[in-house]
Amino acid sequence: MLSAQSLFPSQRHNMTLLTKLASIALLIASGVIAAPWSHQSRVSSTTHHTRALGPHNIKIRSFHPSSTFEFNKTYGVTGVDHPLSKRALKASSSEAAKSFLESKTEIHPSEITHRTSHSSENISNEFFNQEIVGENDHRYKTRIIEEQWQNGIKVANAVANVALKENRVISYGANFVKPSAFNIASATPIFQQEKAIENAEFVTGAKYNSYPVELQYIITDSGDAVLTYTIEVQNDDTFELYHVHVDASDGEVVSVVDFVSSATAPNAIDQYRVTPFTSQDLSDTGFSLITDPFDELASPNGWHRYGTTNTTDTSGNNVRAYVAGNAGYETTVQSSSTNIYNYVRDPTLSVYQGTNPDAARVNVFYIANMMHDLTYRYGFTEKTWNFQQDNRGLGGAENDRMEIRVQGNSIGIITVPADGRPAMMELGIWSQGDGAFQNDVTIHEYTHGIVGRLTGGGTAKCFQTTEAFGLNEGWADALPNLIQRTSAEDRDFLYAKWANGKNLRTYPYSTNKTTHPRMYGDSGTNSDTLAIAELWAVIWHEITVALMQEHGFASNLFDPTLTNGNTMTLHLIIDGLIAQPCNPTFIDARNAVIQADANRYNGANKCTLWKAFAKRGLGYGQGRY
Repeated sequence: MLSAQSLFPSQRHNMTLLTKLASIALLIASGVIAAPWSHQSRVSSTTHHTRALGPHNIKIRSFHPSSTFEFNKTYGVTGVDHPLSKRALKASSSEAAKSFLESKTEIHPSEITHRTSHSSENISNEFFNQEIVGENDHRYKTRIIEEQWQNGIKVANAVANVALKENRVISYGANFVKPSAFNIASATPIFQQEKAIENAEFVTGAKYNSYPVELQYIITDSGDAVLTYTIEVQNDDTFELYHVHVDASDGEVVSVVDFVSSATAPNAIDQYRVTPFTSQDLSDTGFSLITDPFDELASPNGWHRYGTTNTTDTSGNNVRAYVAGNAGYETTVQSSSTNIYNYVRDPTLSVYQGTNPDAARVNVFYIANMMHDLTYRYGFTEKTWNFQQDNRGLGGAENDRMEIRVQGNSIGIITVPADGRPAMMELGIWSQGDGAFQNDVTIHEYTHGIVGRLTGGGTAKCFQTTEAFGLNEGWADALPNLIQRTSAEDRDFLYAKWANGKNLRTYPYSTNKTTHPRMYGDSGTNSDTLAIAELWAVIWHEITVALMQEHGFASNLFDPTLTNGNTMTLHLIIDGLIAQPCNPTFIDARNAVIQADANRYNGANKCTLWKAFAKRGLGYGQGRY
């Protein structure tokens, strides 16, 4: 399924269009939302596959229900009886296998269709498809008295096989699904078959080969059984052959079956040579070539597509990373025929020479996109005023991706206007090297965008007081400190230490009050923006460590359903930003965090939070200075 964004909206089915290609492009641009993907659904290599298809590099994610396989570990060497074993008249292998499937899956026999068989010596292998029968939404409550239904529709991604030896079951495998657990679409198609064929051809770049089109259901991981046209397309020049499943209600491409295997290296859809997201800078882990880092919920079409536009450079839906040159916005183009950005930084050359500018742009493009995808998972979405060119009809104003200039004149700066206008970030050259490889600085600047948009409802006008301005800087230090943790260890954090040659802040962020002595009410913490920032950031350092000590550490920060200390901290940051008033004070921001915990965790962390605040002089009874 093309997750989150559909390609072809039902409301424009009957438009008279100038050309076939223009019509499809317009349909793509309009978009229609597919049946909603569950935010809790787990995208796994065992049930999902994403492939980039056709000349437009359109990414389609297909789903196949998880399989069950039982064999001699369960059934023993001689196998087990099937429900018809005791019948006087010996059942055929297909009858026996079908009865066994019914007993194992609780699928009615009218919805199990024998497809084929294979016998070898004394072993019979029987293969089945699942069907969905009838159109009455309430049929499963009365199925026993409605067994006369005919003309079942096959479920394309639900199959089963049973092996028998001497009339006993020796193995069984199936990924059948219980129809009662799914929202089943009507068996009557609405979308025109001819237009569905056009959509299949456009997505794959292949041509319909006149093989009979079949109506089939596709099970999705969102809990739907979608009625689809199954259309076979092929490209004789490239030997491609696909079954494309197009939603028979609105023309969306739901799934694709690829029949081609080739003796090539693994297909890397998108690759970037970068300093990994959890590395503070290039001195931590060096560079890695990372494949497909985009999050399929936050960026369902990858990082290089928005609307009908597909890019082959460091620009996309969420971010454009560039060097300002004579030609204007100079981005880095792919280093091969696909979206591979494999540019090696050469420390023996100037930051402006060789492929060093390319490596800088690629790294920043990656880090900023990772920030987009991570915070999307925690609530910084289209509806809450994030940075995207194309919001896919999900709310908020669009055409406001993050624009990032590398090798600029400042060490790090960002301008954050209201929702609908792009934020402008600049990263410059530091004493020790290119700031584009100091990941915590990129995260710091991006965080200003998050804070500015979430507080005050997308206006970006809510940090105009000294204290609010300082708090904004504090959050911007807190997020890289949180994101670049690799364990629950209580470690100190030094900001921008590689590019600057030393810690850029007055003190390391530490739970040790000797190492970092900032306290609320100390000189400067109500008037000096740096002191305010360092105090607020060290309070978040205290909160993060305390919650991790209590709830442990989640190695996968991209799963917001986990209740570990670091995932909880990120939720509290995002939720608190939304809850707090415009131009917040320390007290306002503190109280918003306490409220966020009450809202999300029923106040489970109240005591831990109050202790962390109190440790830095901002406890329960403390008012404003």
